[in-house]
Amino acid sequence: MNTLIDTLQYFVKITIELVVLFIGITAIIEFILMHISEEKMKKFLSGKGLLGNIIGSMLGAVTPFCACSTIPMTVGFLNAKVPFGATMSFLISSPLLNPIIIGMLAVLVGVKSAAFYFLLAFILSIFMGFILEKTGFQKYTKNIRIKGNVKKNEQTRQHLPFLNKVKISLFAGWSTLKPVLLYLLIGVAIGAGIYGYMPDDFVLRIAGPDNMFAVPVAAVVGIPLYIRAETAIPIAVSLVGKGMGIGTAIALIIGGAGMAIPEMSMLAGIFKIKLVAAIVTVIFLTAIISGFVFNIVM
Repeated sequence: MNTLIDTLQYFVKITIELVVLFIGITAIIEFILMHISEEKMKKFLSGKGLLGNIIGSMLGAVTPFCACSTIPMTVGFLNAKVPFGATMSFLISSPLLNPIIIGMLAVLVGVKSAAFYFLLAFILSIFMGFILEKTGFQKYTKNIRIKGNVKKNEQTRQHLPFLNKVKISLFAGWSTLKPVLLYLLIGVAIGAGIYGYMPDDFVLRIAGPDNMFAVPVAAVVGIPLYIRAETAIPIAVSLVGKGMGIGTAIALIIGGAGMAIPEMSMLAGIFKIKLVAAIVTVIFLTAIISGFVFNIVM
C-alpha cells in the first residue's frame, strides 16, 4: 500500500509540474515570436560561415516546434535561399533543444544537467549543420514550396494590444498542450510505475553507467519507443532514479526526439534518401557523443 501511495504521489506531482511548465514555456515563446517575423528569422540566418550555423541553432533552440511546424519552416528557409548549413543547424537543434524539453530536464534532473545538455547539443548542432553543408548534401534537397499568407498574419499579431498578446500566448500554451496531454500522462504513468515498482538492481545491471554498450543501444531503442518528448522524459528520469546512467537517458531522449519515425517520414518528403540518412546519422552520433560525455562528466 505504501508503494502504491508513493507511486500515485509521484504521478500527481510530476503531472502538475510538467503541465504548468509546458503551458508557461510555450506561452512565453509564443509571445516572443509575435515580435519576430519569419522574414527577420531568414535575415538572421543569412550570416556567412559558422555565424549562420550558430544563429540557426539559436533559432531552433527558442522555437517549441513539433515536426509539423519545423518542416514547413525548413522548406521556407530553403526556398528563401537561406544558407543550407544554417538551415540544417536549425533543423537539428529544433527537436533537441526544444524549450519544453530543456525546462522539463531542469525540473526533473536539475538545472546543471539541463544546462550541460543544452550546451552540448547546441555545439553539436552547429558543427553537424556546418559539416552537412561542406560535404555537399545540399544537392539532395527536393524542390518543394509551401502555401499560405503567413506574413499578413504575422503583421496582424505584432500590432495587437499587450493584454491580447498575453491572452493569445496563454491560449497557445493550452492549445499546444491539449494534443499531447494524453502522451504526457502516459509517460508520467509509466515513469511512476518504474519509480514505484521496478527493482533498482535490474536497471543498474542493464543500463548503468558502467555498461559501455548502454548508450548506443539506448539511442537506437529511443526511436521506436518515441511517442513525444513529453512522454520520453518522465520515463527516462524515472530510469535514472533507478540506476540508469544519466548519459544513457540523454541518449534515449535524443534518439527519440531527433530520429522520431513521424519526423523522418516528413523529411523524406522534402529531402532525398541520402540526406535523410545523413540526418539520421548526425542525430545518432549526437546521441552517442552526448551520452558518453554525460556519463563521464556528470
